Amino acid sequence: MNTPVPADWYLLLSAALFTMGVIGFLSKRSLITVFMSIELMLNAVNLSFVTFAHEWHAVKGQIFVFFVMMVAAAEAAVGLAIIIAIFRVRGTLTVDQIDRMKL
Repeated sequence: MNTPVPADWYLLLSAALFTMGVIGFLSKRSLITVFMSIELMLNAVNLSFVTFAHEWHAVKGQIFVFFVMMVAAAEAAVGLAIIIAIFRVRGTLTVDQIDRMKL
């Protein structure tokens, strides 16, 4: 009784994750939450890439997902370093208070 999960469910999950990421990006005021919402959107797109690659029996989609994950890991490291630097200078991570570039 091992029935595979339909691809539509994976795409529905991907759309739900992407929607939650967009809502979090647009509504939250904390820079950490905005950053996590962007990561959630990246992972939602990766899930849809893997789903389509599996459905079409194409390895290229999974290789593309691997490269997107590498870029996302580097982006997370650089992004967190920037967030820490902003917090040290400004003392806050509220988006409304760090919208100016000058100190």
